[in-house]
Amino acid sequence: MSAPRSVLVTGGAGFVGGSLAVFLKRDFPDTRVLAFDNLKRRGSELNLPRLREAGVEFQHGDVRAPEDLTAARGEFDLLLECSAEASVLAGYGSSPGYVLQTNLVGTVNCLEWARERRADVLFLSTSRVYPIEPQNRLNVVETESRFELSDQQPYPGVSSRGISEDFPLHGSRSIYGATKLASELLIEEYRAMYGLRTVVNRCGVLSGPWQMGTAEQGVFGFWLISHLLGRPLKYIGFGGSGRQVRDLLHISDLYSLVRIELENLERLSGSVLNAGGGREVSLSLRETTELCRRITGMTVPVEPVVETRAADVPVYLTDNGRVEAATGWKPTRTPTDILEDIAAWASAHRDALSRALG
Repeated sequence: MSAPRSVLVTGGAGFVGGSLAVFLKRDFPDTRVLAFDNLKRRGSELNLPRLREAGVEFQHGDVRAPEDLTAARGEFDLLLECSAEASVLAGYGSSPGYVLQTNLVGTVNCLEWARERRADVLFLSTSRVYPIEPQNRLNVVETESRFELSDQQPYPGVSSRGISEDFPLHGSRSIYGATKLASELLIEEYRAMYGLRTVVNRCGVLSGPWQMGTAEQGVFGFWLISHLLGRPLKYIGFGGSGRQVRDLLHISDLYSLVRIELENLERLSGSVLNAGGGREVSLSLRETTELCRRITGMTVPVEPVVETRAADVPVYLTDNGRVEAATGWKPTRTPTDILEDIAAWASAHRDALSRALG
């Protein structure tokens, strides 16, 4: 694929969408890049000056409203679909309406928008499409600082390297995960029925500068910023030991993959690919605490909470074997690189962050 002429980035004022929009405009200055966002997420307004300075247009709108998408005037040849209610706890103990409308109905609206324009679609999905109960049955080894996956497992598609695309999909995965899996299925139908070129990336935890993280979403940025601002933290679940593990992927490494996919869209169309840090780029909460203390020079109290929350799993690692074979892509930033980048950005924007996050 040559440079896209015009790109719509949904969720374009969020951490992921905003960063990808800025990177695209940097690398393709003649491409029109329009960031589309409802600004619901706290702190997303901090991205607006960044988008403007990069030459990215902004349109306030909501993927739940097809008329808002239609208001994006002009010809577009690429939809970069980054919009989401991204908390895995969305809907627990309350109505699932917003997560369903945003993540599922919003996908339908975006696909209709793309169909009408014959636009290519690159969709950011999530590792949360993999069901919870089978993950909680995996054979896990407990070390001093973390949980590890063993090579001997009761299911296909999982090893000490992590979970691959062959992991069984039967079972509950949270409303959030279900909306993303349903979106993946719809994207395949639009590809087959209408000839759209599509790629789906199932992302692990994404991280890096400009992320307004929370304990439920963007945990590594949340952990670092909490240290910087002197805010207490909690090790929630699994005995309160802080040994639960996630991999993390720098937003610039994700962008490198997006570039490769756009350059090979005809060959890769229809692909569903895991994209995460993998075993080599992973941390437990306990390890994250020590790294944050070293980087910031700050120590904050961490309270152990024994009870495990709904939808949580002790360890998630991405097996990137399929995407590496298809594209040659690998993550390049280490956990230390990622947290140091967050620290440098957060230190430079400390006052604005403190105001935005309350």
